Amino acid sequence: MTVLVYDHPLSPYSQKVKIALLEKGVAFDAPLPEAMGSGSAGGDFIAANPRGEVPALIDGDLRIFDSTIILEYIEDRWPEPPLLPAAPAARAKARMIEEVMDTHYEAINWGLAEIAHFGRATGAAADALKARAAQQTHRWQAWLSSQLGDAPWFNGAHFGWGDLAVIPYLNGSAGFGLAPEPGPLTEWMTRANERASVAQVSAAAAAMAMGGTDAARAGMAAVRQMLERGEFKREYRDHRLEWMIRSGGIDVVLDGLDKGNIRFTDEFPA
Repeated sequence: MTVLVYDHPLSPYSQKVKIALLEKGVAFDAPLPEAMGSGSAGGDFIAANPRGEVPALIDGDLRIFDSTIILEYIEDRWPEPPLLPAAPAARAKARMIEEVMDTHYEAINWGLAEIAHFGRATGAAADALKARAAQQTHRWQAWLSSQLGDAPWFNGAHFGWGDLAVIPYLNGSAGFGLAPEPGPLTEWMTRANERASVAQVSAAAAAMAMGGTDAARAGMAAVRQMLERGEFKREYRDHRLEWMIRSGGIDVVLDGLDKGNIRFTDEFPA
């Protein structure tokens, strides 16, 4: 039976799950949920993930959400080839790196997208947020360089969990003109992007990304118009909300609340 992964190609959370499945040779379908981002998604997608977020994985009768929990399931369900290192310390390090990327780092890229793609701030306010994001990105990239050290991969000798947790986010930074400075981290990035699993997932993201085909640009423009009308709502949960406020964008949050085009995680059904 083919695994189903509810997906958005631009989601780094979905990307790391798909890379893991590809590395293990697990066949999967990756549909885009209907009405995603509208605040009114339903059906099998919401049954699989009451948060209304991608990814959500369906394997037979089993439904799992949260990308980290999905990765844990994939590792348990299909143990070969292993994506976590064998040593406890190395396993903890890989999981720590994933946590940093999923929270601290993701929030920066997400905030930049709010400005670049959705026009949440303009003029001096936008410049200030982008400058803050650039400072934070370079600091986290320096931390990543220290974690990589002289090893070929974040996982150690072989590509694995630590690497698939990083590459979607660094590719996202590069899209905003914030690629790492030349050095071991950029060399790692080249190696990671050359892997068939990463290349396949990145190609799907590029096909949907803003600035590609005329159809992609038209699609993003339509989404932005829906946002202005309150028909599309960007999710401001935990680390994203924290980033926007502490980086100087509280007016962005207040404006989004006023316009009704931001959302938070829905209460789970009883």
